[in-house]
Amino acid sequence: MAGHGARGRSGGRPTLEEVAARAGVGRGTVSRVINGSPRVSDATRAAVEAAVAELGYVPNTAARALAANRTDAIALVVPEPETRFFAEPYFSDMLRGVGAALSDTRMQLLLIFAGSDRERQRLAEYLAAHRVDGVLLVSVHADDPLPDMLSQLEIPAVISGPRSAAETLASVDSDNYGGARQAVEHLIGRGRRTVAHITGRLDVYGAQRRIDGYRDALRDAGHEVDDLLVEPGDFSEDGGRRAMAALLERRPDLDAVFAASDVTAAGARHALRDAGRRIPDDVALVGYDDSAIARHMDPPLTSVRQPIEEMGRAMTDLLLAEVADRRPSVSRELERRQMVLATELVARASS
Repeated sequence: MAGHGARGRSGGRPTLEEVAARAGVGRGTVSRVINGSPRVSDATRAAVEAAVAELGYVPNTAARALAANRTDAIALVVPEPETRFFAEPYFSDMLRGVGAALSDTRMQLLLIFAGSDRERQRLAEYLAAHRVDGVLLVSVHADDPLPDMLSQLEIPAVISGPRSAAETLASVDSDNYGGARQAVEHLIGRGRRTVAHITGRLDVYGAQRRIDGYRDALRDAGHEVDDLLVEPGDFSEDGGRRAMAALLERRPDLDAVFAASDVTAAGARHALRDAGRRIPDDVALVGYDDSAIARHMDPPLTSVRQPIEEMGRAMTDLLLAEVADRRPSVSRELERRQMVLATELVARASS
C-alpha cells in the first residue's frame, strides 16, 4: 500500500541510503539524480527514480541545501536596461530555454538586471553573500566586470557568448561568423553588388564576428570591402534607423543591407521607406535572429536563425553540471568549454 511504501526500514521516512540500496547505486549517484545533474546515464536515472517512487522518498530540501552549502537557486543576470530586455525577442527566447532546462529540477530561477553602476554594485553584494549556486550571464560586453567578479567569488558561471577569442569562462553561442557569411552569400547570390552592413554593438564579441563574416564573404566572392558600407549600430530599432539613414547618405548606390539583428532591420526598413526605397526591388534586406519580428514584417524578413532557446538550455545544462559537482578538475574542464551552435538562413520576401 502507498502508506506502507513510504516508510523506510527504520520505520520512519525513507533515507537516501535506502534509495541507493534499492536502486543498486551509490549514495552520490542518488544525490546527483535528485539534484538534476545531467552527469547520470538514462538507465541509472530511471533506476533511481523508480526506487524513489517505490519507497516514497521525499528529499529534505532545506537540510540538503544547508548540508551542501547550497541555495537551490541560480540567477539569470542581464547587464542591460529592463526596457531592452522586454523589447527584444532574443531575451524572451533565452529565458524560455533556461526555464525549459530547469523544469525537471528543484532549482529556482532569479532574474536580475544589472544595467547601471548602482545595480551592479547591488548585485556584487548579493552574490558575495553566496545567495545563488550559479549564474547565467547574457549579453556580455567586452569591458563588463561581472564575469571577472564571478570568477573571483568562485561562483559557477556560464555566459552567452565569449567576450573574446581568449575567453576562460564556459560559454554558449551561435556561429556568428558563419551566420553572417550565409547572409552575405545569399545577397550576392541574388545578384546584389553593393552590400552594406549595420553592425551590433562593437564591444560585443558576437557583433565583431559578424563583421568578420561579412567582410570575408565579400572578399571570397571577389567584391571590394568598403568601410563606407559599414555603419555601427546597437541592436536597437532606433539604431537601425539612424545607421540606415547614414549609409544612404554616404552610399546612395547600395542595393542590399545585412543588419545585425531583426530589430535593427526593422529600423532600417523605416529609413529605407522614408527615402523612397522599395524592399526588395531597390534594396534587399536581411536580418539576424529569425524572431517573430522577421515573420511579421512587411515584406517578411529574410533572417539568419540562431537557436536562442537551445542556447538557453545548453547554458543551463552546463551550469547545472558544474553546480552538482564542484570538484576542481571538473570546474577547470567546464571553464574551458566553448559551445558554438549552428545557424541557418531563412529566406523570405525581403531579399
